[in-house]
Amino acid sequence: MKLSTIIYASMIMGLTACGGGTPKNEGKKDSTTTTRQPVTAAPSEPVEIKLTDAQIKAIDLRTGGLEQRNLRTSLKVNGKLVLPPQNQAQVSSLSGGIVRSIRVREGDFVRAGQVLATLQNNEVVQWQQDYLENTAQLRYLEAEYARQKSLRADSINSEKTLQQVENELGVAKARRTGIRTRLQGVGIRAEGLTPETVRNEIGVVAPIEGYIHHVNVTMGKYSDANASLFDIVDNRALHLDLTVFEKDVHKLAVGQRVLFTDANDPLHDHPANVYSLDKAFQDNQQSIIAHAKIGERTETLLPGMYVEARIQIDKYEATALPDAAVVSSGDDHFIYLETAPRTYRQVAVKTGASDLGYTEIVPLSPLPKGAQIVTKGAYYLLSEATKGSSEE
Repeated sequence: MKLSTIIYASMIMGLTACGGGTPKNEGKKDSTTTTRQPVTAAPSEPVEIKLTDAQIKAIDLRTGGLEQRNLRTSLKVNGKLVLPPQNQAQVSSLSGGIVRSIRVREGDFVRAGQVLATLQNNEVVQWQQDYLENTAQLRYLEAEYARQKSLRADSINSEKTLQQVENELGVAKARRTGIRTRLQGVGIRAEGLTPETVRNEIGVVAPIEGYIHHVNVTMGKYSDANASLFDIVDNRALHLDLTVFEKDVHKLAVGQRVLFTDANDPLHDHPANVYSLDKAFQDNQQSIIAHAKIGERTETLLPGMYVEARIQIDKYEATALPDAAVVSSGDDHFIYLETAPRTYRQVAVKTGASDLGYTEIVPLSPLPKGAQIVTKGAYYLLSEATKGSSEE
């Protein structure tokens, strides 16, 4: 019994050793028969750069909207800011005198008729005295004329006597008008003049409203009659004189839109419109002047400034951004769209014409309405994006 049990156990162990084990080559892969599935590349994720408040402040990052500009069909011209003669004045007095007060400073805005300074002149005292005496004489002559006219109606006096009084009355009226005009010229209102209001000071008044450009007087100095005491300019009437050469004259028309920049701020465009064209060439030049009215008021534009302008000769417009908003890496061009606070997405664009500090763009992917684009700091964002790609 024990022997048969031992033999049975040995047979089971032998069968297990032969049939239950793992084949020697199992688990090895045959490289010649393995089929690899093709790998499909996932679409590249848009490049986004996140900045901190400190970074934004350090690079002075700024954003702005897309603009519609005519960068292809505009006429490039140069010109100058000028002021019409009726909007500038040199202020003087009809009578000389010693300067007793100066009521304005350079840069002050003044109204027409405002007193700018007062002069002491004893000659005006005599003018006021003459006016008061003439007024009294007129009252007497008017009464005398009425009396003589009544007497003549009753044939009591002669015609000659009436004519003589009438003549004296006419002379007195003419003299009053002359004295009143003279007093008004030095700022004295004759109608309210009384013996108690006679004064020896005259006012120098502004003939136009505008800004005081120069003050040419000092306290206590004697000023001659007709000497220039103040210069006033009214820059609200400032306009452009643009020089257009003969070959381009046929392209001009009244009403055309103009964009111009001055040397002090070449990145800021000012709008204007052509309102008049000269009908003859300038002396010794084959060019005319196109006059354009400025479409905005600004304190930075001054008479005599030279400008660079573009006259738009048709209505073609394209999407454009400031040059600093468009950056390049090799042959690729990018702008940066603000998608969230301190977050900016890189957008590929095609570029077109460039002029006046702006570049025409065609985005290669749609931009949202009212998109805010980085207009300053785009190069920093490009370096951050390039740095991120190299680190990967």
